[in-house]
Formats: sequence, structure tokens, C-alpha cells
Amino acid sequence: MLKELIITILSQHMMLNDLIIKTQQQKVMSSPLTTHVLDTSAGSPARQLPVKVFYENIPASNTWTLVAIGATNGDGRVPNLLTQEKFKPGHYKIMFDTETYFKSLDIKEYFYPYVEIIFIIKDSSQHYHVPLLLSPFGYSTYRGS
Repeated sequence: MLKELIITILSQHMMLNDLIIKTQQQKVMSSPLTTHVLDTSAGSPARQLPVKVFYENIPASNTWTLVAIGATNGDGRVPNLLTQEKFKPGHYKIMFDTETYFKSLDIKEYFYPYVEIIFIIKDSSQHYHVPLLLSPFGYSTYRGS
């Protein structure tokens, strides 16, 4: 009897734990646009890196409107960057303030004070993930999933 009770309690605990993890993942993924910054020179997430998102009002006009602002969390992510209501097709730019990040780590030698990534959203019902792999003298990006 005690054994069955322990098994039931453990089973319920595992189910609750799975539900909590799924809920946390949904919160992170609730924004239609996400980013994740990894500091490849340190081998860790880039924490507290300021991020801004801009929308180009008229394509190729180089006239940008700030639509979101945030900073990476302890995991190098920016949850809830944009709401679905604000997300529409068009040209977007994410600006990563790498200078502020490097200075916060007391890194004196770096080449890129900021990184801008410009991309096109054609279907605003999809999720778009823009990762950034960063070091003081280089960076790489791609469309993630």
C-alpha cells in the first residue's frame, strides 16, 4: 500500500514538473520573434546584452521605427520581445549593443560596437528565431527554428 502511494505521488510530481517545463517553454516562445545570443569567446550565454528591434516603414527607405527593446536574460534570450499584434510582414532590424555588453565584462579590445541584422518577414503567422554567435572580433547569425 505504501509502495503504491509513493509511486502515485512520484508519478504526479513528474507530470506536474513536465507541465511546468512546458509552460516555461511556451512563455519563452510566445513572442513571434525570438533571439538567443551566445558568447563564443566565453562559451556561455551573453547575459544582459541590450537589444532593440526596428521596423522599416517603407522598404528600402532606410527609415526605421523602434518597435521593441529588451536585454538578454541569464540564458542569453529575450523572452516576449514582440507581441503577435505588433508583428507584421516587412523588413526588420535587430540591433545588439555589443559595446555595452563587452564593457560590462571589462573587455577592452573588441571590433564591433554593435551588430545589426536586417531580415524580411513574409508570413507574420510564423515564428522567427534569429540567433547571434558573438565574440569580440567576430559574429555569426542564421535563421534558427
